Amino acid sequence: MMCIPALLIKVSLIMMLVLSGAMMVLMFMSGGVLGGIFGAIFFLIFVCYAKAVWSRIPFASVNLLVATTAIKKNAGVIFVSYIFVAVAFGWTLLWSISLMGVWDQVVSTETKTTDVGGGGNSATYTVSSASYGYLFLLFLSYFFTHQVIQNTTHVAVAGTVGAWWFAPEDATACCSSGMMGSVFRALTTSFGSICFGSLLVAIIQSLRALAESARNNDNGILICIADCILGCLESILEYFNKWAFVYVGLYGYGYIEAGKNVFSLFRNRGWEAIIADDLVGNVFFFLSLCVGGICAAIGFAFDEDSPPGWFDDSPSPGNIGAVCAGLGFVAGLVLSSIMMSTIASAVNTVIVCFAEGPAEFEANHPELSRKMRETWLEFYPECGA
Repeated sequence: MMCIPALLIKVSLIMMLVLSGAMMVLMFMSGGVLGGIFGAIFFLIFVCYAKAVWSRIPFASVNLLVATTAIKKNAGVIFVSYIFVAVAFGWTLLWSISLMGVWDQVVSTETKTTDVGGGGNSATYTVSSASYGYLFLLFLSYFFTHQVIQNTTHVAVAGTVGAWWFAPEDATACCSSGMMGSVFRALTTSFGSICFGSLLVAIIQSLRALAESARNNDNGILICIADCILGCLESILEYFNKWAFVYVGLYGYGYIEAGKNVFSLFRNRGWEAIIADDLVGNVFFFLSLCVGGICAAIGFAFDEDSPPGWFDDSPSPGNIGAVCAGLGFVAGLVLSSIMMSTIASAVNTVIVCFAEGPAEFEANHPELSRKMRETWLEFYPECGA
């Protein structure tokens, strides 16, 4: 990734274009004319997008190079991310067990009988009702905890990259003092800001989950509209939080103060920040898919090379190859996505740091600073970094 960042971004962008075109063709071939028309519209939009952002690839590739360099110097932050993911997995298991324990008290089912067409004919149907207050609190506890874990990791990564940017002598080892200090601040002084921002998203996610659980009711259209609106609000707030927590990790700001700085960032360099973030995100998505595919092939090969009789007692011994491939794909996708999300947080931090402290970057990392300045001035020759 550090050797060919520009090539990876270009390949991922082309692959997204190819996939959208393939989906359009498949829709037309399957007879779905309306779906094919929508597919063609999205394909043309993506073509225009690819043409518009192609010139920004050098700047995005240097952002990716700087981010991976910072993470490589502080590789311990990746292990911290995996620890937080393990905590999130444990919380999911605990929450699922708790939900099963109170399900009968939260959701009640009643069987009713009604006459059909007279003549003594009757039909039996089941009506489910839920205590939405309790459901909301259950969903809120689940989503809030996951948001806190996710954002704590993001803040820790941002603080680590910030230490490498402004004080590299404290952040040039696997478990450097800069990295450990960032994790400590994320779990102590910045934890209130993390919880506040996480709560806002968790409330919207809980309302969406309630809307999904009530989708079978008579007012399905209104619920669908509400779900769509909540989904848009959730996406906007999550994207805002992603940048706000960079400022929390870098400077220890409160959530409100960090939000004000996000607006200043987008006012000054908004589109460049969004485009660089989006282009690099495509790379992480396709790299995760590639790792998942490699692990799927390894899983399938494991079945082929396994000693006779290993899987004779399995529920479906004839499909063991597909099962091993599927498990390998999921495992590879999840594990690689965790690492990619760590680097994605670093990319966001690099974009903010380049806007906030270019002089410190020039003093501490002159070679990388020169590359970033050159690519920035190539697209904006009338202004400096």
